[in-house]
Amino acid sequence: MATTAGGPGSWSENILQYFLRNNQITTEDGAQVTWYHAANHKAQMNEALKSTAHMIEADVLLPSEGSDHGQPIMAHPPETSSDNTLQEWLTEVTKSNKGIKLDFKSLAAVEPAMMLLENVKKHLKRPVWINADILPGPNGNSRVVDAKPFIDTVTSFFPDVTFSLGWTTGWHPEKVNEGYSWTMVKEMECICSELSQPVTFPVRAALVRQSCSQFLWLLKKSNRYSLTIWTGKNDNYSIEDLLFIRDYFDKKQVFYDILEPQNREFKQAIGIKVNL
Repeated sequence: MATTAGGPGSWSENILQYFLRNNQITTEDGAQVTWYHAANHKAQMNEALKSTAHMIEADVLLPSEGSDHGQPIMAHPPETSSDNTLQEWLTEVTKSNKGIKLDFKSLAAVEPAMMLLENVKKHLKRPVWINADILPGPNGNSRVVDAKPFIDTVTSFFPDVTFSLGWTTGWHPEKVNEGYSWTMVKEMECICSELSQPVTFPVRAALVRQSCSQFLWLLKKSNRYSLTIWTGKNDNYSIEDLLFIRDYFDKKQVFYDILEPQNREFKQAIGIKVNL
């Protein structure tokens, strides 16, 4: 399928091309892009804005799920309150040059959030990613966000946004953890083959190595697709796993949103300078 990645400044512009164009990275390599994760409360948001991170990730929810009352706030479950609303968050982040990834755990927050995003669209000439876990994945037991209404709501506002569509997952230190199955990956491709915008698949680092064949198949289905490797705080995985992933896939198609100290060790192992 032909790529429909947007032109300069559009929300569907490939983030490598965007940061390369702005002289923030030196080559089209997903490992060069740095992330600030869970920039929800004002302290973390301000730290993220001062940091060298290229992309800021944050979580959006309604204070009382299922209610039409209340403004979307920036918090990750099980938190249900925050000192930061999405409106305040967008006001500050639009002053920066950083890319944005907004993560939704429920459908209720999506439409009010899209309305607020629409108000600042003209100030956001950069990649914007909208994320939700839409399918059950390995050991996944949290609720998925219903794929069709999620995708339809987002595209009704922004047909050119970049989607980040994932699976719910779990990881258990005391047992063998299965990877992403062919069924899981094929179900995702079935949904995403209908779309025209870029899609990145957030996948859990500790579960990727045993699923490389499945993801290689998925990435070959469209040049709109990429992977974003993420890590759970207590997950057990090795730098060797990350290096294996790096060697297995095209460097342009894999991003690494991983926690310290593994992030620093990984970047040092592949010769990418890490800014403090």
